[in-house]
Amino acid sequence: MDDVSKAITNTVSISQFNKGMAGQIFSDVKKNGAKVVMKNNTAEVVIVSTDEYLEIVDAMNDLELYVKAVERLSGYDPAELISEEDMMTRFNITDVDLQSVDEVEFE
Repeated sequence: MDDVSKAITNTVSISQFNKGMAGQIFSDVKKNGAKVVMKNNTAEVVIVSTDEYLEIVDAMNDLELYVKAVERLSGYDPAELISEEDMMTRFNITDVDLQSVDEVEFE
């Protein structure tokens, strides 16, 4: 029953916007979370706060990165790894070369 009452309180009709209640609806979204806007008894759009939207976008980006990592790990073969020493020898890089390079920041 709680799900039904939550669904009802999280919906607004498009006519409320036409009656000049947009500011009140936006305040409620910021305070209580997303609202589904109904038009002709059909869900038309979802209104979310900027913070919630950014959280959703960040979560989607994290999921995309996770999927890429899983895809890359599916082809991972430890036998094909090359040591740092071998890689530096292969590309003729010395410790002195590395000391002259600025730090790289990873996210």
